[in-house]
Amino acid sequence: MSGHRWATRAAAGVAAVTLTVTSGTLARADDDIDALSAREIVERSRDALLDVKSLRLSARGSVDGSGRSMSVDLALDRAGNCAGEIDQGDDGSVEIVKRGDDVWLKPDAAFWKEHVPVGGSTFHAILDGRSMKASADDPRLMGVTDACDLDTFRGLIADNAGATERGTLTKGRKTDVNGVPTVPVTRVEGGERVTVHVAAEGTPYPVRITVRNADERGTVTLSGFDRPVPTATPSPDETVDVTALLGRGGPPV
Repeated sequence: MSGHRWATRAAAGVAAVTLTVTSGTLARADDDIDALSAREIVERSRDALLDVKSLRLSARGSVDGSGRSMSVDLALDRAGNCAGEIDQGDDGSVEIVKRGDDVWLKPDAAFWKEHVPVGGSTFHAILDGRSMKASADDPRLMGVTDACDLDTFRGLIADNAGATERGTLTKGRKTDVNGVPTVPVTRVEGGERVTVHVAAEGTPYPVRITVRNADERGTVTLSGFDRPVPTATPSPDETVDVTALLGRGGPPV
């Protein structure tokens, strides 16, 4: 896997899990979700998700088609701001902060070894626990900046409006997810089973999505709807400019 694709791959994988069960019509908070059909519930949840301005996205397991386990924990908004971490296990992890026109990355040693095999250990030593800072439009970091934008995530979902026409949808009994009353809807297609838990009170957001098939087992949790992305950024003495680190024509990250 080339280094510049890692973050987009993670975000696209999470979005793919979401869009496989969500497709729809106008979301209405005054509906009794439990009284709707399985298809109507996921239709409501899709549009609620497309309307959100910001959210927190957490994923665990294998959700991107590679069979590799990873974890994602990102707060992101439609202005392109984000903060959090993507952890690919043995392939390394990286902390991410994107605010306005700037982005900060703090990769660990395993990340540098996997994604920048030539010279990565040197870059890690130079950083010495600091973050590298760059312009958000730096082409070497486009995989990161694209993944940080909630509009990228929303676009992947919007492009899959016919997802609920595939497979069989079944509504389950109301249950709590992290203290939120939800109605689960499961889609079964071939050997894959995907369940979305939709909030039963207030706006019908999808709050948890699980995927199970022969190769993958993963969970995506969505929360913090319309809450601001944290604004804290690394201080100047905690950063190294990306050009000073990688040069003007260094490898993509």
